[in-house]
Amino acid sequence: MPVSQNPLPPTALLRDATTPLPEQLAARFAERIQQRLLAPGVRLPSVRSCAQRHGVSPSTVVAAYDLLQARGLVEARPQRGHFVRDLREAPGAAAAPGRARGREGAPPLPAPVDATALIRSMFQAQGGLHAPGMGTLPETWLDAPLLQRALRRVCAEPEAWLRYGEPAGDARLREALAQRLADLGLAVAPAQIVTTSGATQALDLIARTLLQPGDAVLVDEPGWAVEYARLTRLGMRLLPVPRGQGADGGPDLAVMEALLKAHRPRLYVTVSVLHNPTGASLTPGAAHQVLRLAEAHGLTIVEDDTYAWLAPPHATRLAQLDGLQRTVYVSGFSKILVPQWRVGFLAAAPALAERLVDSKLVASLGTPGPLERAVALCLEQGSLRRHAERVSTQLAAARARTVKLAREAGFEFSTPPAGLFGWLQVGADTEALAQTLLDQGWLTAPGALFHATRRPTTLMRVNFATSQDVRFWRALRQAATASAHGTFRHS
Repeated sequence: MPVSQNPLPPTALLRDATTPLPEQLAARFAERIQQRLLAPGVRLPSVRSCAQRHGVSPSTVVAAYDLLQARGLVEARPQRGHFVRDLREAPGAAAAPGRARGREGAPPLPAPVDATALIRSMFQAQGGLHAPGMGTLPETWLDAPLLQRALRRVCAEPEAWLRYGEPAGDARLREALAQRLADLGLAVAPAQIVTTSGATQALDLIARTLLQPGDAVLVDEPGWAVEYARLTRLGMRLLPVPRGQGADGGPDLAVMEALLKAHRPRLYVTVSVLHNPTGASLTPGAAHQVLRLAEAHGLTIVEDDTYAWLAPPHATRLAQLDGLQRTVYVSGFSKILVPQWRVGFLAAAPALAERLVDSKLVASLGTPGPLERAVALCLEQGSLRRHAERVSTQLAAARARTVKLAREAGFEFSTPPAGLFGWLQVGADTEALAQTLLDQGWLTAPGALFHATRRPTTLMRVNFATSQDVRFWRALRQAATASAHGTFRHS
């Protein structure tokens, strides 16, 4: 379904309209369900709280919910309320790939939180919504002239991209990436680097190369919902490892060791630097402990360094300490250059890199040579480094202001604020608050989106670059206070 450029109707329902109030209210919820702003499994507000929020009678809300139920968009659960249905699960339909049975008759795999709620939120933000939960930098922070200059130079040499490129990716880019990784303390030959269509494709190629359906995979929790969904749809069993709550910013090593002994997972996918959503980074001590466990249990670690350009200069990376013996390093440029430039890469041991090239060829034949060459030019000329330095300075100022606004509103962060995201303690169910805030035009990222299985949480991810409007913090404070007093409490 195309994403609307004006996704939110006016806050107030139109009493003098020809469309009855129940139909207006049902249409509002239906649009949000179809756009995944209300993800499958989300509970709608109770009849009483919804009536208060929209200034209508309880009978109007009951009629609206009946319409939604008749259209198959929600289901009523006795004594619990109304819940959004998964539109992909029609009665009698075959099981989705993510619900396939594992090896040797293992139970069906649990469905992860609907990752499309996060993905679609990026497009909703482009439609004019205020987006404190946005997953990228604001458009105004990006350097369009830098990209235009690089593309003009590439387009002046069309003979370089009138044919299929090298299987592993543009040679000039891989040379520049080898130098970039050397600056991070990771000695890698260009032949060990494989370019991809964004970091997401790199992660997918690694999983398809190293895993079989039914294999167990360790993942950070909280973590990236898209990775949960992707692995589950491939038929993998997710083993969440609590992350970011300790002083060292790392995984819960006791839980990790117990899962390794009990399930013998093949892979651990983790973000060691500026973890999404907590912002935590591994200390050297925690990194050594993780590598020790990997060595003892034959585990391969996939290190997703998506936010590398926003990280401190000497941040600890597992691949740096391990030399790519048990690690595969993944990164990309969408978060620092422009989201549409789907240029990513991975670095691996030589033998594994060759296998990953084969997987890439089967999946996509190649990657976009002109864009890769343009990124190479940005790296070679130092323009990307200078742009990243400017963005980091701007982000530090935005982070300081956002932390100040949050504390003035009575909130604190559960982990020390760092990088692009903050993991905010709100003190109320953030999934319920997200609906209240959406009515006011604020697109948020409730903590439930970052768990492998849905659960209530009082945490919320905020983007420091897009959360500097004092009106948002007033709205959040008001909504959290109302929730605490039961004004908008769900049944």
